[in-house]
Amino acid sequence: MKGSEKAGAKPEAREESLGESVRWLALMVLAVVAVRSLVFEPFNIPSGSMIPTLQIGDFVYVSKFSYGYSRFSFPFSPNLFGGRIMGSEPHRGDVAVFRYTQNTSIDYIKRIVGLPGDHIQMTGGKLFLNGIEVPRTSLGHYEVLDENNRLLSGERYRESLPGSAGRPAVDHEILKLTDEGFANDTPEYVVPQGYFFAMGDDRDDSADSRFQGDGPDDLGYVPMQNLVGRAPMVLFSIDLKHPAWQFWYWPVEIRWNRFLHPVT
Repeated sequence: MKGSEKAGAKPEAREESLGESVRWLALMVLAVVAVRSLVFEPFNIPSGSMIPTLQIGDFVYVSKFSYGYSRFSFPFSPNLFGGRIMGSEPHRGDVAVFRYTQNTSIDYIKRIVGLPGDHIQMTGGKLFLNGIEVPRTSLGHYEVLDENNRLLSGERYRESLPGSAGRPAVDHEILKLTDEGFANDTPEYVVPQGYFFAMGDDRDDSADSRFQGDGPDDLGYVPMQNLVGRAPMVLFSIDLKHPAWQFWYWPVEIRWNRFLHPVT
């Protein structure tokens, strides 16, 4: 009789063990979702619009609490509430991740150049903020390959964006390929309340707020609600010149000098 009782207890023990494993797995999934939604999330840089600040193959740390939380802070963007919870505006010069205005399933990363009420204009390839030319200093010639293996050859500058909310100016690098074309001679934009003006640091190879139409690459102003977070750091970077499965190339393709590299 006792032997029968012991034999009968085994399936129950297995069921309890399976149930415990499922509970732990569910808790782990919830913890990962909570961290990615509320604390930080890694993002990969697939394009060259932020060269030279960010390189193709960078994986950046994005702080999710910098600007508060909206529906786009969470996986699948559930429409649980409107606006932002604990929202705070970005500072001028922040490198921010946000949802693309014409397709909110796509993440963009750009620099916040204009805040609500700012007047923004490009004239002769130079940036003007509230009627004043943003100072820049040449750092010399610069060449790099973009995501399509095209050679980008231009001039690298250190630009000094005026700070906001009492903060000092933000010094960062930009790349200029030309001073010609619409993107270098724009109308004056006045940033509406609740919106921001975003630009790529690769000023001549970036689909950004200078483009205000209805075309598939026209970003327009970035709504506060679309902000996902601020990118203060590159976690690591890989120059994938070979397929990812060719792991023997990994040691030479890791950009060791960009490990935990600050984003300015």
